[in-house]
Amino acid sequence: MQQSKVYVVDDDQGMLDSTVWLLESVGLQAVPFTSGQAFLDACDGHLPACVLLDVRMPGMGGLGVQETLRGRGIELPVIFLSGHADVPIVVRAFKAGACDFIEKPYNDQLLLDAVQAALERSQQQLAGSAPRALVQARIDSLTPRERDVFVPLVQGFSNREIAEQLEVSVKTVDLYRSRVMKRMQADTLPGLVGMAIACGVVQALSLR
Repeated sequence: MQQSKVYVVDDDQGMLDSTVWLLESVGLQAVPFTSGQAFLDACDGHLPACVLLDVRMPGMGGLGVQETLRGRGIELPVIFLSGHADVPIVVRAFKAGACDFIEKPYNDQLLLDAVQAALERSQQQLAGSAPRALVQARIDSLTPRERDVFVPLVQGFSNREIAEQLEVSVKTVDLYRSRVMKRMQADTLPGLVGMAIACGVVQALSLR
């Protein structure tokens, strides 16, 4: 498994250097950046990692960086560091998905504990995304007609209702249903529904 990375983004060179030194002293791989944009240009959301992000920086601040990450679909655990942690900023950071918010000057052990928790969260997220990617690949492999049957099937419609919607025979729907189950490698209908929910084809609350 590739070593986890800790991205450190802080425009204060002294603080950046001391944070990198602390992380490396316990065997972590720290990657420093002095601006949010430089970090965004280099970060890889497909590796186990977290980011220590200064709130106030020239140009793009920490909250802007966090918003850009979310816009790109990168679920990188974010730990904010700030010497001026007023309540509205803290609330906004957590609402946007931050996993911690630490005031400067920080306690070394507190920071290391937060980083370890964030890296574990990142590894769990990546481990969970692999099965979803496989299921999504199966969904993408469905033919247009198979997908026409797949979607109402996982929404809870019966074969007869699907046949009426598509203006085909029930026997034809039975055939395509069998193909869908086989292509999706689903043993049961509930299993197929679970796959569809996991990949966002349907929402659990919208099922019949």
